[in-house]
Amino acid sequence: MSVFKFYDVSTEATPIRVLTTAAYETWLNQQSEPIKKWLHSSRFVAENEKWTYIANAEGAVTEVLLICNAPEKRLSGAAMATQLPVGDYVFLRDGLSLAALCQLTTAWGLAQYQFNRYRTLNQKEKSCLHVQESDRQALQWVESIELVRDLVNTPAEDLGPAELADYCRNFCQRFSGTMEEIVGADLLAQGYTLIHAVGRGSDREPRLIDMRLGKPQDPLLILIGKGVCFDSGGLDIKSADNMFLMKKDMGGAAHVLGLAHMILLQQLPIQLRILIPAVENVISANAFKPGDVYVARNGLSVEIGNTDAEGRLILADALLEAALSEEACLVIDIATLTGAAKVALGPDIPVFFCSDRQLQMDIMAASDKTGEWLWPLPLYAPYKDYLKSPVADISNSGGSYAGAITAALFLQEFAPKTIPWIHIDLMAYNLSSQPGRPQGGEAMGLNAILTFVQDYCTKPQLNK
Repeated sequence: MSVFKFYDVSTEATPIRVLTTAAYETWLNQQSEPIKKWLHSSRFVAENEKWTYIANAEGAVTEVLLICNAPEKRLSGAAMATQLPVGDYVFLRDGLSLAALCQLTTAWGLAQYQFNRYRTLNQKEKSCLHVQESDRQALQWVESIELVRDLVNTPAEDLGPAELADYCRNFCQRFSGTMEEIVGADLLAQGYTLIHAVGRGSDREPRLIDMRLGKPQDPLLILIGKGVCFDSGGLDIKSADNMFLMKKDMGGAAHVLGLAHMILLQQLPIQLRILIPAVENVISANAFKPGDVYVARNGLSVEIGNTDAEGRLILADALLEAALSEEACLVIDIATLTGAAKVALGPDIPVFFCSDRQLQMDIMAASDKTGEWLWPLPLYAPYKDYLKSPVADISNSGGSYAGAITAALFLQEFAPKTIPWIHIDLMAYNLSSQPGRPQGGEAMGLNAILTFVQDYCTKPQLNK
């Protein structure tokens, strides 16, 4: 059963009435005695996020009652969506703002997400929410987040660098964009030594995926997503526990595709260039080694202090492409980059870095507005000392301290100097299930990033 269905006035569906705790008593006093007795006998307590059925005198369900004190907030009503018996439902719109309806509809879809590509048994039926044309943005948002979740949840066997490139090619075709690839030895020929080094150990060739979408006259936003389709740690191999979830190490690539998906569906006046360095970091006789030195396109020599710090290497090459090729209004890279970010803020809160204080405040304002947490850490210059190398200009490993910060400082050496740049370090995965956030791949902070991008890239001074 589909999660959503467009309806007309003749459609039969169980209505869901949404009330705040403050409004509940007033509403209850206006109801018939049978309804009051029903609610009393069922011992319903009107607390936030609680719900119940309302039945008529014959015992047939006439509607569902949801108590929700802030229906316009993120994931409102998500718990109810998976607890209701399977069936058709519709929100009663009286008294609900468009923002509230959007959030309730979005939460409904996200709560019922299932990754069933490989499941043949125990697939759960889904309830269907009847929606109107005015709800389409919420449906688009659900589709964008499910895009991210599906990509992150797909095992590396079925989503290597080539398969990710195929997905991107289909994405471009859907939105009338163009795509180019630089693959294998051609990376070396064109100076992408770091992407090649990380991916050369795999028999699945590394590549740089380069997508262009939108109208050339609109302000250019460059999105860069880390596309490590699997990360064994390389010769500095991860433990079994730390390696198990490394299919998610292309979560940055999934996030930039999800963000682009929403920008394009909303037809925002933003031109997009998406760069995804796609590799596998595995062990072979040809794998790059600790102590190796590679020279990047900007002439900076990089010593490999740790082969498990591979994400910053491939992002460095992509950032250099953004810096050296053309003038954009903004560059954002998104990556599942460091365990240190999760140690600092836990798995649910993405870390971000930028050198512009006003941009930092704007991102935090978007975070507050959407209810999706993004939190800044400093580009603390003295910690660059941790990246010193005795044989090269810089090491890719910052040692034991301030791992998220030293990773960002490494990237800053390759980032554009004249274009605003933002680096986002996130988990891209729910370790356990919560309402609206099933265990598995997750889009984190995406609505906040979209809100920030929409405000920033559509400023009048960028559209002269």
